[in-house]
Amino acid sequence: MLNKTYTSSLEALHDVKDGAVIMFGGFGLAGIPQNLIRALYEKGTKDITVISNNPGSRLGDNEYGLAILFKAGRVKKYIGSYPTATKSFKELYDAGKVGLELVPQGTLAERIRARGAGIGGFYVKTGAGTLLAKDKESRDIKGEQYILEQPLGADFAFVKAYKGDFYGNLVYRYTGANFNPLMAMAAAVTIAEVEELVEPGMLDPNTIHTPGIFVKRILKGERYDRWYE
Repeated sequence: MLNKTYTSSLEALHDVKDGAVIMFGGFGLAGIPQNLIRALYEKGTKDITVISNNPGSRLGDNEYGLAILFKAGRVKKYIGSYPTATKSFKELYDAGKVGLELVPQGTLAERIRARGAGIGGFYVKTGAGTLLAKDKESRDIKGEQYILEQPLGADFAFVKAYKGDFYGNLVYRYTGANFNPLMAMAAAVTIAEVEELVEPGMLDPNTIHTPGIFVKRILKGERYDRWYE
C-alpha cells in the first residue's frame, strides 16, 4: 500500500493486542510518540512488554510519557536502560508487579540495530564480569572478556518524526533521532506519528532518515505537549 496514512492514533493501533511487545522511540521526553502512547492508554491494552530507553520521565511531582501506562498497571515487563526515571516504575518493581531486563544504553541501541540489519548477535565488553553477563555466552578476545548479545525486536515500533510523507518516509529533528530510526527498522509493524505530514515529493530525498519501506502506518499527531527537562 503506497498511501499509509491513518486519520487518528487510535485508528492506527487497531490490531495492537494485549501482550504485545512494543518499542517506543525517543530519549527522556524528547522525540517520544506521545500521541500513540495516549491512544494505547485509551485503548486499554494491557500485559505489554515495553522496550524503551526509559519508562517515562519525572518533572517535579509529575510523571509524563510512558509513565501513564505503568501507573495504570498495563505493563508486564520493561526492557531498557534507565528504569529509575519514574517513581511509578520503582514502586511497581519493588512490589513485584513488573519485570525488568536491564540493558546498558549502548548495548540497547546496538541490539535494536542488529535486528534491523539482520545481524544474529554480537560480542561486547560492556557488562562482562557482572550480573548482566549471567547466562550469556562469553568469549576471550585478545585477552579481554566479551559477552554475546542477541538482537532485540518487537511486534510493533511506535516512533515519532518531525516530518513524514504519505509513503512513510521520515525526517527526524535533533534529539528526536535517538532510538526512533533504529526502532523503525526492528519491528514487524512500525507506526509513525509526525508533526508535519506532507505530500509525496515534498521531502528532499537527501534528508530522509527512515525510508518508507520500514514504515507500515503514518499519521499526523493530534497534539504535542512541550516539556522541558
